[in-house]
Amino acid sequence: MDPWTFWQFLDSSFPTGGFAHSGGLEAARQHGEVTGRAGLEGWIDASLAQLAHAALPWTCAAHRGQARLAELDAWCEAFLSNHVANRASRLQGRALWLAVERGFGTSVIGALSAPEFFHGAPVFGALCARMGFGLEDSARGHVFVQLRGWIAAAVRLNIVGPMAGQAVQASMAARAEETVRLGLEIPPEDAAQTAPMPDMWQGAQDR
Repeated sequence: MDPWTFWQFLDSSFPTGGFAHSGGLEAARQHGEVTGRAGLEGWIDASLAQLAHAALPWTCAAHRGQARLAELDAWCEAFLSNHVANRASRLQGRALWLAVERGFGTSVIGALSAPEFFHGAPVFGALCARMGFGLEDSARGHVFVQLRGWIAAAVRLNIVGPMAGQAVQASMAARAEETVRLGLEIPPEDAAQTAPMPDMWQGAQDR
């Protein structure tokens, strides 16, 4: 694995749209359900649990078997019944695909066939495998990108300040690693929604 490519792939300047995605935090904030650092930490803890059960299984499965990308992408489409989460997943997956193709060259995509829906989690896993990133590094990278995006959204929404945001992210390191380990073990067949309230808040994002 080329570490420079890996760091570039995870950098917030890489144009995938993931950095600006709040994962429903904006709607939760508007509903008064997340206030201050303690509220943010509780929300992130629930969101990490959901990430382990409802996104990482697709990422890891696509990394283990790139040929299954179309199947896993269609499976994600059926699984993501929340229209806001579904739309965000599609947009991020398509943006990631294009960014890799244009940033690193079409040879990186190679013989990998474009999926129908471009859902973010399986696309992330398949592209990481194509670029030679290891499975654990890819899973860890996926969790890092999500966690960083939530913290950035919290700062943007003035739930916490920039320094407090960094302190929250640092405090979540062990929890994030636990998320990675769990996500590596859960097959797509066992994917599940574990945080119904954040899912409901995210569904209200358009309002």
